Amino acid sequence: MNLFCRGRQRKESESSRWAGRGALLYAQWLALISGLVLLPLSLAHAQSEQTASTDEAEEDDVEIVYMLRATTEGALETDNLDAQKLETEVLPGIEVAFDEGIRFTAKGRFRFDAFDELEPGSPSQDTTSPESRRLRFNSNSEAELREFFVEVPTDFAYFIVGKQQTVWGQSDGLKVLDVVNPQDFREFILDDFEDSRIPLWTLKAEIPLGDVLAELVWIPDTTYNDIPEPDAAYAFTSPSFVPVAVPGTGFVLDDPDRPDNPITDSDIGLRLSAFVDGWDLSFNYLYAYDDTEIPFQNRSSFPTVVIEPEFRRTHLIGGTFSNAFGDFVVRGEAALSTNRYFITDDPNDDDGIEESPNFNYVLGLDWYGLRDTLISGQLFQDIIVDNTTGVTRDRAETTITLLARRSLLNDRLALELQWLQGLNIGDGLVRPKVEYDFTDSVTVWGGADVFYGGSRGLFGQFDGESRLVLGVALTL
Repeated sequence: MNLFCRGRQRKESESSRWAGRGALLYAQWLALISGLVLLPLSLAHAQSEQTASTDEAEEDDVEIVYMLRATTEGALETDNLDAQKLETEVLPGIEVAFDEGIRFTAKGRFRFDAFDELEPGSPSQDTTSPESRRLRFNSNSEAELREFFVEVPTDFAYFIVGKQQTVWGQSDGLKVLDVVNPQDFREFILDDFEDSRIPLWTLKAEIPLGDVLAELVWIPDTTYNDIPEPDAAYAFTSPSFVPVAVPGTGFVLDDPDRPDNPITDSDIGLRLSAFVDGWDLSFNYLYAYDDTEIPFQNRSSFPTVVIEPEFRRTHLIGGTFSNAFGDFVVRGEAALSTNRYFITDDPNDDDGIEESPNFNYVLGLDWYGLRDTLISGQLFQDIIVDNTTGVTRDRAETTITLLARRSLLNDRLALELQWLQGLNIGDGLVRPKVEYDFTDSVTVWGGADVFYGGSRGLFGQFDGESRLVLGVALTL
């Protein structure tokens, strides 16, 4: 994972360009929110008219389900007892089912954070396409369209069209194949995967081919990872992810060169999945831009070094497997990226970047031998394939994880402990959590996110951001 922390410097034209985009974004939101309400109702009205005219049914075949979930979560940093967040989220949604299997889904997210430590000020969103940007009301509050898609079954394929998430892979804590959607790193990897994935406007087709299911994905949405800026709580600081200036030099940051053509810069993917002799197997292929910008260095004006971030394409080839043996489930996934880019501190390197294929995999073992209990262990490795010079991370990085979860009181109380340990540097993350369902609608939880280890590590760089967490959710 090559993560680059962007600064707040912007070209002078950015403010005027954003003003025009802001107006466009407001117009898009008005259209989409109107569609959220009007589209299902108009479709329902059209279908009821058709039903009445043919006298073929006595009841309306349209089923509409409204959803609403509200959560409030607070976090207190353990080192200095400073409040890190007090965040309230309201997540409305609607699902409309028509006859012949057609379904429409729309979900939004309104978020207010009283302390504004995770994304101070107004984030630039310069790695997000205008069609997918969040609507920022001020530095504390925002709204986002999380899902907006329609599912249409046909005789030869099942189509899903609209803003959605595409989930590949099944690992916990860290990702191997689950990289079709970019990620919001505002809380590093502490968010659930579903919340941290950035939904994309996508055309997906699921095609049965005998015993094999083919999933074709086309993504014209040019949105990439959202990396916290330098003054954010979870800004990346490790030299493995952020260039470090040599003494006597200084950095000037240019705007990222984000690909923005929805046709020529779109991503495409294919997944083939099958069940063979007890094994769930898949083959995965993705031709896409790496979602993390690459901090190329222009040293022509030395001692001032200009960082010129770019995005580059890669071919990702991989697969998954899993099988159950009594109380055990064995699973794994692997991915080979043909082109990845890594920061080097070699002073003779022209652009401060080394290129190599990259191979990463995870092997997992889950045990269900005790009632209402899961114990899961995983081994991750991330390997730079070629020999490189001066790269600021180890050629092979290894992480192990452990997850223990137990349900009590007829599934009303859940106890969980997750541990991620980096073996190269000795850094890690421990996450104990207790969750209790007071009723079917009210859930409370408490826990901690404890980072430790050296500042060069993926987890150790956040040693000062360990926190206590307390939250409550209401579901209607």
